[in-house]
Order: sequence, then structure tokens, then C-alpha cells
Amino acid sequence: MMQINTIQTQAYADQKPGTSGLRKKVKAFQQAHYLANFVQSIFSSLDASDNKTLVIGGDGRYFNRDAIQIILKIAVANGFTDFIIGQGGLLSTPAASHLIRKYKTLGGLILSASHNPGGPDEDFGIKYNISNGGPAPEQYTDAFFAYSKTITEYKSADLPDIDLDNIGEQQIENINIRIIDPVDDYAELMRSLFDFNLLKQVISSGKLTLRFDAMHAITGPYATRILQDILGAPAGSVINEIPLEDFGGHHPDPNLAHAKELADLMFTPDAPDFAAASDGDGDRNMILGSNIFVTPSDSLAIIAANAHLVPGYASGISGVARSMPTSQAVDRVAAKMQLPCFETPTGWKFFGNLLDADKITLCGEESFGTGSNHVREKDGLWAVLFWLNIIAKKSQSVQQIVNEHWQEYGRDIYSRHDYEAVESDIANDIMDHLRNQLATLKAQSFGVYTVKYADEFSYTDPVDHSVSAQQGIRIGFEDGSRIIFRLSGTGTVGATLRIYVEKYEADASKHNQDPQNALAELIDLAEQFCEIKKRTGRIEPTVIT
Repeated sequence: MMQINTIQTQAYADQKPGTSGLRKKVKAFQQAHYLANFVQSIFSSLDASDNKTLVIGGDGRYFNRDAIQIILKIAVANGFTDFIIGQGGLLSTPAASHLIRKYKTLGGLILSASHNPGGPDEDFGIKYNISNGGPAPEQYTDAFFAYSKTITEYKSADLPDIDLDNIGEQQIENINIRIIDPVDDYAELMRSLFDFNLLKQVISSGKLTLRFDAMHAITGPYATRILQDILGAPAGSVINEIPLEDFGGHHPDPNLAHAKELADLMFTPDAPDFAAASDGDGDRNMILGSNIFVTPSDSLAIIAANAHLVPGYASGISGVARSMPTSQAVDRVAAKMQLPCFETPTGWKFFGNLLDADKITLCGEESFGTGSNHVREKDGLWAVLFWLNIIAKKSQSVQQIVNEHWQEYGRDIYSRHDYEAVESDIANDIMDHLRNQLATLKAQSFGVYTVKYADEFSYTDPVDHSVSAQQGIRIGFEDGSRIIFRLSGTGTVGATLRIYVEKYEADASKHNQDPQNALAELIDLAEQFCEIKKRTGRIEPTVIT
């Protein structure tokens, strides 16, 4: 009979999950009992259930394999008997969501810090996804945090370390552990949604050329299997395809700054027709065409406008949703298609109830995340396949598709300025400074811009009526332009202040402006309101997207 040990511990005060679980430096997770405390807090906070099956996997970053062994021992001690684990401990976040849904497990533990750097001195993360496949909502994460502050002991089974590398079933007493190919189930799902026959025809023939940068992260095996092995893209179309514990020393964030080599290629005469990148855990995407970068906000709008061209969505979509800081481009598509359009706080968990209630089919965030009702996570490779399907069906270039969309709907010129690792006290003071201005800003004019509203966004979920307050400060102008300020919950050092600037342009002759030039007055206004450069001494943002 397997022995269950009760281990004495002391609570840590800093285990409050952010928008995507608990993220800290690896060294924080390596503290005595740190990971065990948090895992026990999750299991102790869940309602009793007869479902004893759990999905476990991660993006392969440093500490991934060690963490899985620790989690297994605690899970067994807490009554779980069946486990589905990706080979080598690898699972992309959308693939894990699909496995939870397909095999009807109680939930899953996903080990990732998403787009954050990896390695012994970098970041690690863990989050719990519930039975619908989506990230645990706030009532769960609040309970995890509350338990973690008072925990005094946790349970751990005398379970030997599990072989994570060989596919098959391992039986230990009444414990059943399935090591699965991490790609198989996901590839089958993608085949059910997209026209693989058409895609194979245009890609294998060379009519549609592509380059995909996996950034030495989790999507390497997925993109290699689907884009090269199944759809016939030439070898080498997927680059940086081998997942590494430190992502090759790079920052696995698919944007113009961190996927610079790919972005630079797309603005040369040698550019392929289409390029994309995905992040550490495979849920984000960056879309590029020859001489064009598609903003995530525009990408969501274009996917919604062209969903009827894709087999899995040809029968129609029930509605769309975007996070509040995401541009209003998809709102215009929804209005024309007479579809419901929801505005939620940042964080994929807020889309879950809308998807489960079939109020929406498509959703997205400006932070390079797009998804649909096929899983309950954003999905980088899904977005890539969606774009490839649209390109193949329309026989147009990425630039033609974007320009045609702007001509029909107008362009929401948009940019995000990130100030990373700002000292927390300074960041909080900036937000307080903004709050103190809200009551007096309405109807004030600043050059050509007159303030229509100034508030702090609060969201009431239309399904369960839960309220999420303090979700970002909004300053909206009479012409529809917006400036939004928000502290991000995805970093591990200090705070990241994100400033989002948006301006609508109906005039097609002005659609190809450089966003930084077109938005210059609003960017200056943002500094006038928040004083981040003045208060931090910084000259410019860390990243502009």
C-alpha cells in the first residue's frame, strides 16, 4: 500500500495568482515547499468530486520536469488516480485545454510563464484550468490564495519518479499514468476545423510560402507536424523548432521586438507570402505578410469578418468578444454582421462563461491572443491556420486582405507602449494619480481631442453576474479615440504599465500611416495624464507594439 506522508510547512505570503496563474522566478519556486504549498492549496480548495483525472503538462521551460514529479506526488496523495501527461512533460496551453475537454477530466495543471523568459535565473509559472478547459476564474484563484496564506501542511505520496519520455501507460497500484504524444489530439482537432486538403494543395505546391518561428518554445513540435509533415511546407519553414529550457536565451514573446529576425525578413524582397510566430506556451500569435505586420486587434476583426470561409465556422458565429484594451475594430465587424459584441477585462478566463453559454464563438486580446469555442484558451497555431485558410480561399496576399478590410470598415490605428519592471510603488502612484483626475476630465479639451468619458473599467459578467473592478483606466474622446492605462499581471519583477492608444480613421487615403506618427498627439496626451517618463526618468517604452 502506497504511503501518504503529511509534511509540515510554513505559508508564503506572495502566492496570489495573476491573470494567468502564479508566476515567479524559478528560484522562488525552488524555495522549500513553495510549489508544494501552492499545489496543495489548489487541491484543498476544489469541491469534492468523483472525477479523479488530471491533465499535466507545460512549455518545457527550466524546472518543468522537476515540477511535474512534485505535482504528481501531491496529486496522488490528494486522491487523484488518473493522469494524462504530454511526452517529456510537454503540452501547449491550447492542447492541454483540448485534452481536458476531450477526455472530460476534472481539470489540469499547466506549467508555464507564457511569453516570459526561461532558465535557472528566469521565470516559471503554474495555473489550474477547470473542467471546461479554461483558466480558473477569480472565485477559484481567490480561494487558492486564501488557503495558501494559512497552510501548515501538505500531503505527498511515496511515488517513484515517473518516466515522462516513453509513450504508454504506467500502472502503480491503483494509479494510472498515460504519457501521450502531445501533438496527436490537437492536430486531429485542427483537421476538423480547417480545410487541410486546400491548405496542402497550395502549401505543398509552393503557391503559398510561409515561415513560422517557434522561438525554441512549445509550438515547435506542433508546427513541424502540422505545417511541414501534414500540409507539406518545405523543411525549414518552421524555424527555432526545438523546445529548449531557456528558449535559446531569447524572450519567447511573438512581437516585433522579440521576433525581430522574422519581422525583418518580411520587409525584404526575399519575404515569403506569410509568416507567424508563437510564444512560450503556444497560446499567442504574431501574423505578418510581405511588407506588413497585422496588429492582433486587426487580426481578430479580419478573422471574424472572414469566418464564413473556414469549414469549422461556415455555419455562422454566435458573437464576438474582446478585452477592453483591444481596439474596437472587431466591434465594427460585429455591428455590420448584427452580432453581439462583448467587452471584458484582460485575461482569457473572462471569455470562458461567454463561450460556455454560446454567447460568442470568437474572441481575442491585443496582447497577441486569439481564439474560439474550440478550446477555452487563446491558441497561436489555430490563428495561424485560420489566416492560412483565409489566404488560400481568397487567393489574396495578407496585405490585400488587410487593405480590403480597412476599406470596408475603416482602420483603428492602434499601438501599445509597455514600460516593464517599473518599481511597484511608482507604478501604483501613477495609477492613483490617474484616478484622481477622472472626476474632472469629462468635457475638457486637449487640442483637437475633447474628453467624452473618463473612468475605471468594471465588468459584470452577463452569465454569472460576478463583478471585476479596477480593470484599467479609460479616457475616451468625442471622436472615438481612446487612451487606456493598465498594470499588467503577467510579469515577475516590479510592475508593467501598459498604455494603449487608439484612433479611428475612415479615410482610406490615410490608412497606411505609421501608427506612431498618426497617434503622436494622443501619445503625448497619455504622458501628460500619467507622467510615467517624468516619474520614472525613462526616455521611452521598453516595448512598442
